[in-house]
Amino acid sequence: MSNVLNQEKQKQVIALGQLGWSLRKIEKATGVRRETAAGYLKAAGLGLRPPRSWGKKPPAPSNPANGVTTDSTPAPSALPANPANEVTTDFAADSAPVAASFCEPFRTIIEDELGRGRNAMGIWQHLVDRHGFTGSYQSVKRFVRRQNSPTSKVAHPVIETAPGEEAQVDYGQGPLVRDPRTGKHRRTRLFVMTLGYSRRSVRLLTFHSSSRVWCELHQTAFDRLGGTPRIMVLDNLREGVLKPDIYDPELNPLYRDFLKHYNVVALPCRVADPDRKACVSYCTSSRLREGESWLLGSPAALAL
Repeated sequence: MSNVLNQEKQKQVIALGQLGWSLRKIEKATGVRRETAAGYLKAAGLGLRPPRSWGKKPPAPSNPANGVTTDSTPAPSALPANPANEVTTDFAADSAPVAASFCEPFRTIIEDELGRGRNAMGIWQHLVDRHGFTGSYQSVKRFVRRQNSPTSKVAHPVIETAPGEEAQVDYGQGPLVRDPRTGKHRRTRLFVMTLGYSRRSVRLLTFHSSSRVWCELHQTAFDRLGGTPRIMVLDNLREGVLKPDIYDPELNPLYRDFLKHYNVVALPCRVADPDRKACVSYCTSSRLREGESWLLGSPAALAL
């Protein structure tokens, strides 16, 4: 075999081969080359469909236990011993066969976590850490999407904090500004820090973004506000969080030491949970108002 696939990909290729899919269709659905998929199917004892033979019966597999028939009414001898594991194809409905989801054995756990308000990323991490789940995050995401009703309403409570307790910070899209070095207009990034209690905001513009620029913008915002909060709520951007995790996120070392100097605790949001920092998200998405005052002062920031 030219490539070595992980365990999950191997199971996926073999499952699609058992359903009678062609190598071209398997390559289009999984991204695995036909030559690689053919090697794994042969190793599993599955017969391969020869080229230009769509609609014809595939050759009999070397191992009858792994054979798959494409007849709409299989013979009694071809029925599996366990009806629960049977895979049927409804040709009358003209629908493509769908492999069973890796999440099906964990349906009860996933439904319970959904009832607690957990998102797909949190549920996937919980399954991997506590229940030995070997599937991918995308499989959990698709399974959760099918479980959630599109008409269900989700409550969005108002987050109330004490004075000086919390601030929220995020990047947004800034306006086009003329670059003083080149004389051309460039798109800027909008840095916003909003206090949780008073909703007072500091907004800065910058052309570049890095860990150092991120910390400099924080320092400028602290100077404008005249102090520092106890908790800093931020998104999972690379300048602040290197590895998002629901239990133990890995902070950027420079940003971690910077907040430690000011005695501020970082609180990264969960993935795909923008409501936790709704105050700053509203500020970054709102348009500029005429006569609005922009607070700038970092070496990486612009002066308007």
